[in-house]
Amino acid sequence: MVEIVLMPDLPHVIIFTDGSCDVNPGPGGWAALLRYKGREKVLSGGEAESTNNRMELTAAVNALNALNQRSQVDLYTDSEYLRRGITEWLDNWKARRWKRKGGKLANADLWQALDKAIQPHEIDWHWVKGHAGNRDNARVDRLARRAMEKAK
Repeated sequence: MVEIVLMPDLPHVIIFTDGSCDVNPGPGGWAALLRYKGREKVLSGGEAESTNNRMELTAAVNALNALNQRSQVDLYTDSEYLRRGITEWLDNWKARRWKRKGGKLANADLWQALDKAIQPHEIDWHWVKGHAGNRDNARVDRLARRAMEKAK
């Protein structure tokens, strides 16, 4: 007979993230919107010198690190680099000690931080088309651009 162990329901958090750079590389900004039980938390920041991909990763790392308990997360991003990196490429990079087949892995520090940040959570990664009318994606885009302007 198989014993079924029921786990208590995890809190469900919805996260939208975005990163932005004026020129790539150049001043960058990131933003995340976290929603839980009707409440919202907005996070953002910037760097004087970065890349768009680094800002996309930074947004996801900061959003997940802001969660104070194990959660079921729906994370929405307009970055294929982020979504495919985490869902398709991460295991191979880890097996190769954070290297690509061809050598150096760009943003290895942030991929490692993201790998650590995802561990306690159950995450469904969703891609949304950027600048295509998704209200929450547009909001984090505006917040990331504001953060980028402050970083200049």
